[in-house]
Amino acid sequence: MASKASGSSKHLASDRPIGAIEPVFEFHDAMPTGVSVAADGRIFINFPRWGDDVPFTVGEIRKGEVVAYPDAAINTFDPKRPGETLGSVQSVVVDPANRLWILDTAAPGFSSPIAGGAKLVAVDLKTDKVVKTIVLSSSTVLSTTYINDVRFDLRQGKAGVAFITDSSISGPGGIIVVDLDSGESWRKLTGHKSTSPDPAFIPVVEGERLAVREKGRPPAPFNVASDGIAISADGATLYYCPLSSRHLYSVPTALLLDRSATDAAVAEAVVDLGEKGASDGLEADDKGRIYAGDYERNSVRQRQTDGEWKTIAHDPRILWPDTLSVASDGYLYFTANQLHRQAQFHEGKDLREKPYTLFRVKIDAGPVLLR
Repeated sequence: MASKASGSSKHLASDRPIGAIEPVFEFHDAMPTGVSVAADGRIFINFPRWGDDVPFTVGEIRKGEVVAYPDAAINTFDPKRPGETLGSVQSVVVDPANRLWILDTAAPGFSSPIAGGAKLVAVDLKTDKVVKTIVLSSSTVLSTTYINDVRFDLRQGKAGVAFITDSSISGPGGIIVVDLDSGESWRKLTGHKSTSPDPAFIPVVEGERLAVREKGRPPAPFNVASDGIAISADGATLYYCPLSSRHLYSVPTALLLDRSATDAAVAEAVVDLGEKGASDGLEADDKGRIYAGDYERNSVRQRQTDGEWKTIAHDPRILWPDTLSVASDGYLYFTANQLHRQAQFHEGKDLREKPYTLFRVKIDAGPVLLR
C-alpha cells in the first residue's frame, strides 16, 4: 500500500457544501432574527432586545443600510404606552394584502411580557403607516409566553386570521390564533407534546452540546417550546416545531379555528411527521413544499410533497439559520445570526463574529398567499 508523509498532500477530503447561497446583506451592529421580503422586493428585518444595543427593533434595508421602520418614534419603547410603541420584536411578516405585520413580544431579555405590550402591528406598505394594532389578551399571553413567529390566512372570517407560536423557555408552549377583525385571540395545544421541548433532545452545534453555561455551575438544558411555523399552500394545514426538538408536527387549521373544539380533539389530530433536523424557522412555498433550517448541520432543508427531505443549502457560513422567508423573486431568504455563540452558552463569553448575514438560495417557487 502506497503512502505519503503527513503534510505532503495538496488536497484532503472535506465536508462538501450543497447549493449556492448568496449573501444579500451584512449586519455589523445588533443581531437580527426575523426577515420578510415584500412582493416588490423590499426587505424588512427585526432585532429583538436581548442584550445588544438595539436603537430600533424593526428596520428596512434601504440603499445599503438598515433604517428604522416604519419610523424611529414607534421603535422607541415607552413603558407608559406599551400598546403603541415597540418593546422587543421577534418576527416581521408581509401578508398577502401588502402589510408588514410586526410581532412584538414585549418581553425584552426573555422577561415576562409587559402588560398590554404583546401585540401584532400592521403597517401598510403603500403608505408606511400603522393601520392596525391588536394587543393580545392576558388570557392568551401567559406570564411565561414568548410569542415567536406568525403566519396568515386572510380568507378566514371578515379580515383573516393569524397563527402564532408561543416559544416559552419556562412555561407551556402552544399555538395562538388571532381573529384579525375582532382582535380576539385564543390558545390551542397549550403544553401539548408537539409544542413542548423534547426531554430527550440534546443539541450539538459546531461540535459542542448547546446548553446554558454559567461559570461555576453545571450546564443546563436550553429548552425552547414551539418556535417555527408554516402554513400549507391550501391553508388547510399548519406546520410547527419546538426549537428543542428535531420533529416536525402538523395539525388541521380548521380545528385551530374552531373555538369549541376540545383540547382532546385537537391533540388527537396532531401528526408527528418525523425528524427533519433541529430547526429554528420554518416556511412554505406555493408548490406545497416546506422549508426548515437545520442549525446543527449548518443547513437549510426542503420537504418534498412526498415527505422526503432534501438539503438545498449546506455551508459553514450558515451559522444558526434563524428565520426563513420565501419571496416572489423565486428565492428563499434566511438570516444566519450565530445565536448559539451568545454569551449565555459560553460562560459569559460572547463568541459571535460580526457581521451577521442575510443569505438567499434559489428555489423556483413563490410564497404562500392565502387571500
